[in-house]
Order: sequence, then C-alpha cells, then structure tokens
Amino acid sequence: MSNIYGYIHVSTREQNENPQLIALREMSVPEKNIFMDKQSGKDFNRPQYKKLVKKLKPGDLLYIKSIDRLGRNYEEIQNQWRVLTKDKGIDIVGLDMPLLDTRRGKDLMGTFLSDIVLQVLSFVAENERSNIRQRQAEGIAAAKAKGIRFGRPPLPLPKSR
Repeated sequence: MSNIYGYIHVSTREQNENPQLIALREMSVPEKNIFMDKQSGKDFNRPQYKKLVKKLKPGDLLYIKSIDRLGRNYEEIQNQWRVLTKDKGIDIVGLDMPLLDTRRGKDLMGTFLSDIVLQVLSFVAENERSNIRQRQAEGIAAAKAKGIRFGRPPLPLPKSR
C-alpha cells in the first residue's frame, strides 16, 4: 500500500505557509504526512525534508506546490529529483505545473518531457534565488548610503578603574 505525502517549504519564519498547506489538503494529503521546513532553500540540509525522505517507500506519492518549494539550487534539485524518483521509486506531482507529474508518461517521451520541465524550473528557481540575493544586497547598500545602521546599538564601554 503506497502512501501520500506533502512537503512544504518557506524560506523564513515570517513567510506564510498557508497557500501550500491549503493546496496539499485539497489533494487529501493526511496531516501526519505533511512535512514542513522554515529555512533557506539554498540546500537540502533541512530536518523535516530529511525525515520525509527516510519515510518514503517505492510507489509513494509526494506532492509539492512548486519546484522552488523543493529547493533553489539547480544541481541539488536535479540530484534530489533523481534520488526521489529513481533511487526511492516514488512519484512526484508539482501542483503549480501539470507537466511536472511523474505518474504520467512512464515511457521515454514522458520521462524526457518531465526532465526538460524539471531542468527549466530548476534553472528558474536558482535564478530567482540569485535575484533575491542581488536585490537584498542593493537594498542594504541603499540603506547604508542613507545612514541607516544595522545591528544593535553599540554598548557603552565600562569605565576603567
């Protein structure tokens, strides 16, 4: 008997995971099978993701809202996809991209199309991460140019005796 799982990822504690949660509930993913991480997507060193991968068995189904919820690193997304679909033998469905559904087209053409879509979306995800970092650096530089200081205010030095 195969199980249905869902994975939710938000990059910061402030981000709202509700859209992903609602999407997974609409697919009837059991609450106990929904795993969520709230940290950077730069790599796959995330506790809930690791826990999920350990639970997955051949024939299981994993829902993700979109490929960028899986990660933001092109090479690592490709590697994890292979681990999940080939090594673990599970199917993955990207809810925002109907072409990203490994249940369809198990033949060479279906696999080829899934691989192309995955490569394009992985590139877009990493490119977006790069753009976010660039915008963040520009914002910090602009704030510093305006005299805004970052960090806590300096503490007064203790008076020497």
